[in-house]
Amino acid sequence: MTVIGIDAHKNWHTLVAVDEVGKRIDVLTVEARPAGHQKIMAWLEQFDGVCIAVEDCRHLTRRLEADLLDAGHKVVRVHTRLMAGMRRSGRELGKSDPIDAEAVARVALREDDLPTAELPGPVREIKLLSDHRRSLVSRRTAMQSKVRWFLHEIDPELQIPSRALRRYHLLDELIARLYEHTGAVAEIARDLLEDIRSLTRRINEIESRLTKLVRADHPRLLEVPGLGVLGAATIIGETAGVRRFKSKDAFARFNGTAPIPVWSGNKVRVRLSRGGNRRINTALHMAAVTQLRLGAEGTAYYDKLIASGKTRTEALRLLRRRLSDRVFAAMRADETRAVLYATSPPPPAAPQAPNAALQTAA
Repeated sequence: MTVIGIDAHKNWHTLVAVDEVGKRIDVLTVEARPAGHQKIMAWLEQFDGVCIAVEDCRHLTRRLEADLLDAGHKVVRVHTRLMAGMRRSGRELGKSDPIDAEAVARVALREDDLPTAELPGPVREIKLLSDHRRSLVSRRTAMQSKVRWFLHEIDPELQIPSRALRRYHLLDELIARLYEHTGAVAEIARDLLEDIRSLTRRINEIESRLTKLVRADHPRLLEVPGLGVLGAATIIGETAGVRRFKSKDAFARFNGTAPIPVWSGNKVRVRLSRGGNRRINTALHMAAVTQLRLGAEGTAYYDKLIASGKTRTEALRLLRRRLSDRVFAAMRADETRAVLYATSPPPPAAPQAPNAALQTAA
């Protein structure tokens, strides 16, 4: 088998081919353009049993991955942290594009169960919409904080409830009231309120689209108590396919809910993991807090931990890990359902009734 390692950049891609023992066979550098991708396809024809490994920089490799997948090649992704140790252990010192590409290929030879690239689908759409909504919410929050000071300057007795600057009727009322005032402060405050109203409308539209996408493809995930549409969308987008994790423990390490072992000897000790995907970790934390607030199924487990001597913080961490396992099982069930639905033959067409006119003529 020949493994191709790719070091991708904005303008250039460098490819290194190695054999089954990691010996370099050939090197190719092409422009990161459609013409360069065609050269890659022609260059790959000389090898048999090709496996292509790319550094996990999807903003640089997404178009190349799509072209390789359309051509029928298998593409796996190599995390950048795995390349550092491989470069240090190599015979050739230094750092260059061919050295990095060769390190990618050798990591692919050494490591099993690397994430496999797939063509973009609904998961990427959920990821893009979720990230875009988060960005819009951050912009709106900054505007809301700024406009509150202007409104206080204009009318110190004006009381605006917390989290109220997202209600259409209140925004319209404030904008109409500001037309009664003159000066730069009132003008800027009106502009900010109008921008907040526009952002709120766009945020609500994106949330509606996310609701339809998540409910259509991940119904089991939404059945997890305490997990809403936005939290589920965050988990789906950041996970990018749960099938790439071989077990619930691997998924827990990915999202930072699995503790890190820190022991030597006979006494097993662990500490809190500060790594992992913090967005998924936050979504799981919010789901755990919601379960405790609503008295859902996690409450009994939490109370049992408290009764056994755990602190509230420790019990919440353990509940978060249990939720990670529950989310993993739900996402596996949803992806299995999607695969079965895609591969199952279509139902037979219903027999059509004979034409009424022909029946009358007969």
